[in-house]
Amino acid sequence: MKFGIDSGHNCPPDTGARGIKIEDNLTLDVGNRVITKLRALGNEVVVCKPSSASTVRESLSKRCTIANGSKVDIFVSIHFNAFNRQANGTEIFATSEQGRKIAKPVLDQIIKLGFFNRGVKSGSHLFVLRNTDMPAILVECCFIDSAKDMNLFEPEAMANAIVKGLTGKVSSVPVNPVSDEEDNVDTTILRLQKALNRLKITDKNGKALVEDGFTGANTKSAAEKFQTIVGVQPTGIANEATWNAINLILAKRIIRPNHAGGTVVAYLQYRLGVDNDGVYGPQTEVAIKKFQQQNGLDADGIVGPASWQKLIG
Repeated sequence: MKFGIDSGHNCPPDTGARGIKIEDNLTLDVGNRVITKLRALGNEVVVCKPSSASTVRESLSKRCTIANGSKVDIFVSIHFNAFNRQANGTEIFATSEQGRKIAKPVLDQIIKLGFFNRGVKSGSHLFVLRNTDMPAILVECCFIDSAKDMNLFEPEAMANAIVKGLTGKVSSVPVNPVSDEEDNVDTTILRLQKALNRLKITDKNGKALVEDGFTGANTKSAAEKFQTIVGVQPTGIANEATWNAINLILAKRIIRPNHAGGTVVAYLQYRLGVDNDGVYGPQTEVAIKKFQQQNGLDADGIVGPASWQKLIG
């Protein structure tokens, strides 16, 4: 599935409401978490928030242009409400029957968090819903000027609810909040590029990745290479299995001869230039001892802290 995710506002002069909290901060936080989680589940995601605009109308128009030009399957705009400090709850807007069918399970998941159910409503007055070509919804997560809602609100839980409503699944990939300085790049892709560079996984041209936070053919080819090495289906999309493999290697577990094998051994074999079958056998032991000797380490065949430092820093 190809999703277009729009973190509402965050594009001066298009800025959000202010209450107990600031809408721009919350939409960006929840939006980035949703993007990361959808990708971890194997979906393609297009970030629809523009980096700049001269007017509010231009900001809204650019979001629609990105979604339409990318031919996303579903467009989701994430917002927070503000009214009179008394109103509270969650509502979702849609303009088509397909949109309402998408909105209903998302709303159901959010109200399970304790928010009042304000229903699925007509969004015919909303620019981004009227000008997108695909089924689209606009989620008003809750009210930022309501003490009741802000006491309930937690960004990770809200993101999980939106993702589960959209896909029926929840990703276990943890997501850290991003700073304002990072809001113009895709922080998930940036993390992936940094991790692959640290693991010395090059692109199709044998070069290190440019850490720019943007998906491209080189990043995809490096991801596919890593997935092939560790035995994950090579889609080029960093799903949950891919991140689990990355994190397992970065944990720098001590690996000894006759190790049961698996992801970490397969990665070590790739780095050492031997058949990466994931089993620490005699050929792998010889290669590790040679590597250790060449790097001034004790050639004991045990991959411990000193060996890992030479391999990935």
